[in-house]
Amino acid sequence: MATFDVPANTIVTIYNATTGAFVAEGPISSFAAFSVFDGNPPTDTTFTISEPLTYQLGASTQPASFDGNLQFSGQTYPVFSTSSFVYVIGAEVSGSYPDTSTFITTTTPFTVCFAEGTMIATMTGPRRIETLAIGDRVQRADGQFCPVKWIGRQTVMTRFGPAERLMPVRFAAGSLGDGLPHADLTVTADHGMLVDGVICHAGALVNGTTITRVPLSEMGETYTVYHIETADHEIILANGAPAETFIDNVSRRVFDNYAEFEALYGDVPEMEELPHPRAMSARQVPFEIQCALGLRQRNLG
Repeated sequence: MATFDVPANTIVTIYNATTGAFVAEGPISSFAAFSVFDGNPPTDTTFTISEPLTYQLGASTQPASFDGNLQFSGQTYPVFSTSSFVYVIGAEVSGSYPDTSTFITTTTPFTVCFAEGTMIATMTGPRRIETLAIGDRVQRADGQFCPVKWIGRQTVMTRFGPAERLMPVRFAAGSLGDGLPHADLTVTADHGMLVDGVICHAGALVNGTTITRVPLSEMGETYTVYHIETADHEIILANGAPAETFIDNVSRRVFDNYAEFEALYGDVPEMEELPHPRAMSARQVPFEIQCALGLRQRNLG
C-alpha cells in the first residue's frame, strides 16, 4: 500500500477545489499532520494520476486523489486533492491555482539520466558524474574531448508516477558486448545508449538477465540522477559504454537546478540531434541488436 505522510508544519499551499482560489500556504504553525494512502496490496509503492486515495487527518478520513507532480522553479512537488481542497506539498506558490498543463502526467518522461557514481571518461581520466563541473572536458566516443556546459541534477521521488517508468535500468558489466560497460552501469529507462549505430533507450534493451530494471525497493523513497549537457548533442563514455548527452527533447525544467541553467544561459536555441536512428521501445530495436543482446529470446517467450 502506498502511503504519503505529511508532517505537521510542512510547507503546503492550499487551494479551493471548486473555485481554484488560493486559500493559504505554510509553514503554518497550526497545520496538522495528515496522511494520504491507497487501498492497494502491500507491494504497491506508487501513486498514479487520479488514483482513488484516502485522506486522513486525525480520526477523520475522506476520499482524495493524486493529481500529479507540479513542476515549479525547477522543483517537483506532489499534488493531492479532496472534494474541498487541493494541496501542493512542499511548495510556496501562492496566487491563482496553477494550470493543469504544469503537471507531469503518467505519459510524460520523468528522467533521462545517469545514476550517481557513474564513471564518465574525461581528459584527466574517469570521474564520478556527481563530481563533474561546468568547463570539465569529457571524452566523446570518437576520442575527442568537449567541455561540459551544464550538469542537470534531479531528485526522483519513487512514490509518485508509474513504477516501471521510475525504475532505472542496470547494464551488467559486459552486457553490451566487447567488455562494455566496464562495470555495472545504471541509467534511467529513457536514457539513450549507442549500440551498433542506433541510439537505443535503456528500457528498450531490458532482457531480464544481463540488462534489468532495478526494483524501486533498492532505490529508497528518493534517488538522485545526473545528466551532462554539452554545446551539442554528443556520445560520451559512461563506464566505458557510449551514451548520449542531454538533448532538449526533454525540458530542462525537470531538473532540480534548472534555475542555475536559466541564470547562466537564459533562453537557448533548440539543439540539433545526432543523425543516429533512435529506438524508444523493444520492437523498434533492430533485429540484429535484439539477437546480440538476448532481446529476441525474451520477446519470443
